[in-house]
Amino acid sequence: MMPEPSFLDALTLAADRATAAENDFRRDIAQRVKALETERAFAFRRLNLMRAVAEMVAGAEGEEIAVAVATAVLRAKLGWANDSEARDAVVSRFAPVAQAMFASLSPESTAVAAGEGTPPPDVIGALVDFERWYGETHPSPFWTLFENYMPETPVVDF
Repeated sequence: MMPEPSFLDALTLAADRATAAENDFRRDIAQRVKALETERAFAFRRLNLMRAVAEMVAGAEGEEIAVAVATAVLRAKLGWANDSEARDAVVSRFAPVAQAMFASLSPESTAVAAGEGTPPPDVIGALVDFERWYGETHPSPFWTLFENYMPETPVVDF
C-alpha cells in the first residue's frame, strides 16, 4: 500500500482543526445560552417576587406590618410552611428589603420624587445586598430556591 501524500495529511489536519473549532464554538454558545436563560429566569423571579411583595407592602399601615406581610409573601412564594434556623436567617435578612420598599412607597418618598427632601430609599440596592449575602453564605444563588419541583397531585374522580 502506498503512503498517503503529504497534502492529504495537511487537509486532514485542517479538517480536524475545523471540527475542533466548531465543537468549541458550539460548547461556548451552549454555555452562553444557559447563562442567559438563568439570567432571564432570575430576572423574572426577582420581578414576580418584588411585585407580590410591593402589592402587600403598599397597603401596610406601618413598617412593622410591612415587614411581616413581606416576609409572609416570601415564605408563601417559597412554599415554606415550617420554620427552621436557615429559613429564619433568610427571612430576617430580607427584612431590610421590605423596610426600604415600605419607605419608598410612603408619602414622604412621593415628595422626594417630586424634588423635595432626602433621596428615596434604595429598594434595588437593599435587594442586591440581600442577594449578595445569600450568595456568600449559600452554595447557590437565592433565586434557585424557586426551582423546587412540585409533584403533580393525582386527580381522583368519584
